[in-house]
Amino acid sequence: MLIVCYKDYKVSGKLKIREEQAPYPNDEEVLIRVKSFGINRPDLLQKKGLYPPPASASKILGLECSGFVEKTGKKVKGIKEGDKVCALTAGGAYAEKVSVHQWHCFNIPKNLAFSEAAVLPEVFMTCWANIFELGSLKQGDSILIHGGNSGIGCAAIQLAKWAGATVICSVRTEEKKNFCEALGCTSVINIGKEDFVEYIQEKFPSKINVILDMIGGDFTEKNLRCLGEYGRLVQIAFLKGQFPKVDLMQIIKQRLVITGSTLRARSDKEKKRIADQLKKNIWPEIENGNIKPCLNKEYELSEINEAHEFMENSMHMGKIAVTIS
Repeated sequence: MLIVCYKDYKVSGKLKIREEQAPYPNDEEVLIRVKSFGINRPDLLQKKGLYPPPASASKILGLECSGFVEKTGKKVKGIKEGDKVCALTAGGAYAEKVSVHQWHCFNIPKNLAFSEAAVLPEVFMTCWANIFELGSLKQGDSILIHGGNSGIGCAAIQLAKWAGATVICSVRTEEKKNFCEALGCTSVINIGKEDFVEYIQEKFPSKINVILDMIGGDFTEKNLRCLGEYGRLVQIAFLKGQFPKVDLMQIIKQRLVITGSTLRARSDKEKKRIADQLKKNIWPEIENGNIKPCLNKEYELSEINEAHEFMENSMHMGKIAVTIS
C-alpha cells in the first residue's frame, strides 16, 4: 500500500509517498481501505518531531479517515466487510489502508461524501470531551472559543450552539469573522483589530463561563480576566507557548478552574465512551443537516505537501481533507 512518509522531513522539508506493507487487524479491529483522511495540526507537529505518537500507535501520520471496511477481526460486532465508515485513529490514516479499533468507527452519515465524513471524528471527539466533560458547558452558559475558523473551532461552535450556549469566538481577519458569523456565533471578535479582554468586559459584564483555548502563552492571563466566578479555562494546545504567567490570586478569588486534555493518548475505553456520546447525540444532528462537517478544501494524495502548507499558513476556514483515488 501507499503511505505518506515523514522520515526525511527534517532534511528535505517535504513529505514523501512510498510503499509499505499493509497492516493486519487484530481480533477487535477492522481494516479500512481509506478513501479520504483529515489533516490536523498534531500531524504538522509530528512530522517535525514535536509530537511523538504513543508507543502502541502506528508511526504513520493521520488521526482520522473514512473508507470501506475491507476486513474484520474475529471479535468485531456490528461492522461487516463493505460497510462505509469514518474513524478515529491513533495514527496510520495517511495510507491506503489502516487498522482501527471497532469502538472508534462511525457509520458515515447519510448524504455525506467520504471527504466530509473523514474530517468528523478527531475534532468532534476532541470538542465533546473538552467542552462538555471538562468544561461542563450547559444550556444558558457562555463560551469563548479562540480560533473559531479552525476545524476545532467549527466543531466547537456547532456543539455549543446545540447545547444552548451563548457562543463567542475570536479570529484574526474580517473574512474569518464573516465565516464564524455564518456558523451562528452570537459575537465574533477580530483580534487583529480589537482586544478580546476589553470586548468581553464591555459586552459581557458577567463575563464568560467557559473558554476553549489552543493558543496559550500570553492568552492565558487574558483568558483568566475574561472568566466569571467558577469559570473554566479548557486548554487543548499552546501555539504561543506552554509556560504562561498567571495570577494565582485571581484563580483563588474567583474559584476558577484551569483544565485541558489530549485525545490521542487516551485508552480505547475512554475513546469509546466519547464516541458513544457522539453517536447518540450528534450523529442524528449531522444526519438531519443541523450540524455540518465544515470541509474547507480537498486535496489529492499527491498534493499532501500543499495540504500541509495550507494549514501551516493558517489559510483554512474549517477542515482540510486528502482523497485517495
